Amino acid sequence: MKIYTKKGDEGMTSLIGGTRVSKAHLRIDAYGTVDELNSYIGWVRDLADGMANKKLLIDIQDRLFTIGSHLASDPESSKMKLPELSEDNITDLEKAMDEMESHLPEMKAFVLPGGHQSVSCTHVARCVCRRAERLTVLLNSEQPVNPLILKYLNRLSDYLFVLSRFLTMKLGAEETPWKAKV
Repeated sequence: MKIYTKKGDEGMTSLIGGTRVSKAHLRIDAYGTVDELNSYIGWVRDLADGMANKKLLIDIQDRLFTIGSHLASDPESSKMKLPELSEDNITDLEKAMDEMESHLPEMKAFVLPGGHQSVSCTHVARCVCRRAERLTVLLNSEQPVNPLILKYLNRLSDYLFVLSRFLTMKLGAEETPWKAKV
């Protein structure tokens, strides 16, 4: 099978279900950003080798493919059976955050991203996650999106923040508090 079809050469693409839309369509932007996030999670997994829960990161990547498939689907015309998210997926993130936070010092100020490559990459993933969430919220204002998708993206950005702090601790990197200059 060839990877190129030439069908998108003029700026159009197909959703699951066959509907043709512009590659600049909000739905494409939303699932493209989820795909970008998935790549960053893979990078976090590579950089944080042995310091983060690799199985959970792979599960997150799988959930992001699930989310992407829902966002790439035309809710009006697709009859394809898609994998589902569950509340358990969100609970898994919450449990992982609770476990990591039990080892972390109390946060007394906002922290500046950085300190180590894996920490910085995790912060970038968090920011991309927030962008994916914003785009999905915007899409939801035009066409209904499964509420678990919104909830999962919100919780995932929290998880990535806690993971960045946990990696900072595990690596012995410096956590730099933000001090407002007024």
